[in-house]
Amino acid sequence: MKRAFLAVWLALNALGASAAERLVVTVRHELKAARPAETIAVPWSEVARRLPGALLHQLAVRDASGNLVPYQVTNVAPLAKDPKNEGIAYGELIFQHDFAMDEQSARFTVEKATTVAPPFPVKAFARYVPERLDDFAWENDKIGHRTYGQALAAPAPPGSDKEVLVTSGVDIWFKRPSYLIVDRWYNKGHDHYHKDEGEGLDMYAVGRTRGAGGTGIWNGSRLFVSRNYSAWRVVTNGPVRAVFELTYDKWDAGGVAVSEVKRFTVDAGHLFDTVESTFSTATPQTLTVALGLNKKPAYPEQAPTVAAYRAPDTLMQWVRQRSAGDFGVAILLPGADGYAADPDNELILVKAKTGQPLRYYLGAAVDWSGEIPTAQAWQGYVEAYRKRVASPIRVEFGAE
Repeated sequence: MKRAFLAVWLALNALGASAAERLVVTVRHELKAARPAETIAVPWSEVARRLPGALLHQLAVRDASGNLVPYQVTNVAPLAKDPKNEGIAYGELIFQHDFAMDEQSARFTVEKATTVAPPFPVKAFARYVPERLDDFAWENDKIGHRTYGQALAAPAPPGSDKEVLVTSGVDIWFKRPSYLIVDRWYNKGHDHYHKDEGEGLDMYAVGRTRGAGGTGIWNGSRLFVSRNYSAWRVVTNGPVRAVFELTYDKWDAGGVAVSEVKRFTVDAGHLFDTVESTFSTATPQTLTVALGLNKKPAYPEQAPTVAAYRAPDTLMQWVRQRSAGDFGVAILLPGADGYAADPDNELILVKAKTGQPLRYYLGAAVDWSGEIPTAQAWQGYVEAYRKRVASPIRVEFGAE
């Protein structure tokens, strides 16, 4: 039914709006390389200025050929009143474009539509998971992740078989299909999603480590880490981008009480998530922040071998296994100024000021996806993504 509605809407809007009611968006970048699934964010204030009265459910975004493009409007103030129909609650208009090799600019138009636009297929999703204690899980069409809340860290009641795990590490769920699997896997239950029953599996080991990119404070010889997250907040939730925040209560970082808020941005079509960590202390200061990768990220029965690689602003691994599939994990940390290790983790270091967001990127891939078949392919992908991060797109606005 939803697909039929979407098809009807596409047909009804094929002729478009008058030129006077079009916002022109031109996107440019400097790289010669392809940039698949590049996410373009247009402040809603710009849409409202160019298209007075525009609303998220009556909108059309078109590429240069006139094709309709899936989009998302973030709702940053859901309790806001809007008596003038100006979209006061909205934040950004978001859509994507696959830049081909040597394609360094693309043009789009944004128009008010004559009919209601149905929801587009969701390719980025995040949620709190109360049915499994208090996990928080997220995914896009490429890969999934989760992390753990206070309920998992709580002691097991006498006579129960409750799992107890104290960690702020990040887990990976390697998925085969492009459709969403988080709800389906939690429905199947723990003993099922640790086996590949046709949709992939959770084969990553976190334990008490940093997992696939957890943070900590490094004092030169020891890593100080938080416990499980204590609070969560979803900011926006697909179809193109999911954004959420996790709060970590104060912990003792070698005599300094530190707390952290992590803000994740999960975009469709990407093997990397963007993360911003903001650390807080009683008085402003500069901390040495460490991001880590578990030294033993696969289960022993798989007889894994782990190769770690260091490159500018980069820490990555390639893990070979007996039968479950080989996989890569990586951290991109712009401005990184060193590396370290402790018994559990390979670490990449950076100086960060409290109260100011520290931005980094966490990625993973598995060989049986077909996209990243070897360690060399993973290293190439990570380096290309590093260059992409270092050369962001520019978005320009105009009118026809």
